[in-house]
Amino acid sequence: MNSVEPLYRRDSEAWKRHLAEGNAIQARKRVGADALVFDSEGRILVVDPNYKPDWDLPGGMAEANEPADVALGRELAEELHLHIPPDHLNLLCVDWVAPHGPWDDSLMFVFDAGILAPAQAAALRIGDGELDAYEFCTLDQVQCRLRPYVWNRVHAALTARDDNQVAYLHNGEQPW
Repeated sequence: MNSVEPLYRRDSEAWKRHLAEGNAIQARKRVGADALVFDSEGRILVVDPNYKPDWDLPGGMAEANEPADVALGRELAEELHLHIPPDHLNLLCVDWVAPHGPWDDSLMFVFDAGILAPAQAAALRIGDGELDAYEFCTLDQVQCRLRPYVWNRVHAALTARDDNQVAYLHNGEQPW
């Protein structure tokens, strides 16, 4: 029996070059991470970014090679002076967002960042130039302020939180 030894066993440098070629042509995805942050009254924190027409959840886009939970922690600290360690975040939802406008597709993560104590909520401050305001809102207020597909993502994340599950969506909708 003639067996051919795999390339990665014969020539590790050739294998690395082969992987690098694949990496260079494979699709890249933008990754965003948002947080469901609650106050002691059960309201949800929403933010008013000055570069978008509508309110949003706090969070933002990951930098190159940055995990989603670490990106979220960085964004919360930069934007609101809110420090939540990644191990205090609980994944609730992953939403694949199809290409739209000038954007390629992306993966959007929603994490449960927990309930802020009153002192933590009072200590929130706008930290960078990206936000004009923030507010804790009731579910009805959140639904009115968010774009419909973002509200769908939030609703799925809240349901997942109640069910102790993780939701998987395509463009804010269950794919099956």
